[in-house]
Amino acid sequence: MADEKVLLVDDEQEFTSVLSERLETRGLRVDTAADGRTALDKVEGSSYDVVVLDLAMPGMDGIETLKRLLARNPDLQVIMLTGHATVQKGIEAVRLGAREVLEKPTDLTTLLAKISEAKTDKILLVEKRMEERIRGILGSKGW
Repeated sequence: MADEKVLLVDDEQEFTSVLSERLETRGLRVDTAADGRTALDKVEGSSYDVVVLDLAMPGMDGIETLKRLLARNPDLQVIMLTGHATVQKGIEAVRLGAREVLEKPTDLTTLLAKISEAKTDKILLVEKRMEERIRGILGSKGW
């Protein structure tokens, strides 16, 4: 794992601060957002390998943020974190496109592994889309 770019979205500032520091110590580039609206703005202006998103936030919750993030970028890899969500909310998040839902506090080794897997999957998705575009271009040229 080297140089993954992660957006950490959580309204609990102390948690966000500690987790981002722990991830940065392990070589990840971490950006943070305290709410869903800020996360949406940051995703518009930058490219992230993974978004780690809290499920329960005031205002725009994690489910609504997830929907909007994936509507803007379907290839975005999102890992949900929760300290007190129901099983039903977790299932809904996965059904909507989250990679998984992890409980807070999550084991750092597990989170790092999930981030690495998500980055690999994102690379594969982007490569597949590029290959499809190249085939489309070549097919339209009649070469």
